Amino acid sequence: MDLPMGLTKRKLLFLCLFAVFAAIAEQINFAPVIGSNAAYFTLFQFFGPIVAAFLGLGLGLAALLASQVVNFVLLGKAITLVNVLRLSTMLFAAYYFARIDTKRFDAVGIGVPLACMALFMMTPAGAQAWYYSLYWLIPVVVRVAGWSKNLVARSLGATFTAHAIGSVIFAYSLPYTAAQWAALMPVTAYERLLFAAGIAVSYVAFTTLLDWASERADFSELKVERAYSLVRPAAASTA
Repeated sequence: MDLPMGLTKRKLLFLCLFAVFAAIAEQINFAPVIGSNAAYFTLFQFFGPIVAAFLGLGLGLAALLASQVVNFVLLGKAITLVNVLRLSTMLFAAYYFARIDTKRFDAVGIGVPLACMALFMMTPAGAQAWYYSLYWLIPVVVRVAGWSKNLVARSLGATFTAHAIGSVIFAYSLPYTAAQWAALMPVTAYERLLFAAGIAVSYVAFTTLLDWASERADFSELKVERAYSLVRPAAASTA
């Protein structure tokens, strides 16, 4: 039987592995979302954005959305506009991380953060705390400067893309004040640096695992940047 969307048995195996990690990580809270009594950042934020880099944008984003919807249902989250919109943060982060074809103009990777800046500053509190949205220039600079193939840079770009969308959602749904946004400046820097580090480390770990496994089976259908594999440090230094 043919599998849909170019899904092969080996891609399916990777998806199953990803799903197991995702299910576990979604149950482990990392930090509460300030201003919300029920929302938490989980360990899933540390590796969720990498899946599309291995599976390709189409299948990767579909798999990520499916895992988010399943988790949404299993945790019994209320189907509200805010909760549904929050599902998009990880999808855009995954899109950003997977797009490393620097020869093509990335309207989404640049346009989404800039649109979030504009939307944020259109709110009363955001207009006063406009400097908070300067964080979202990071993904724009990474794209414009041509740093998309650098693992650290694109990890930062991915996590700040997710942050931009999430912050705009909260700016329009929660009664944040300018003082609260200002107080979040150092907290955001700390959290997003941790998330970026987690994304980069997770990517190296999965890349190393797949590179090691490829010596025993054919995983050529997956996109593996062997420059980031610890199995072949020599290749990493010359890539």
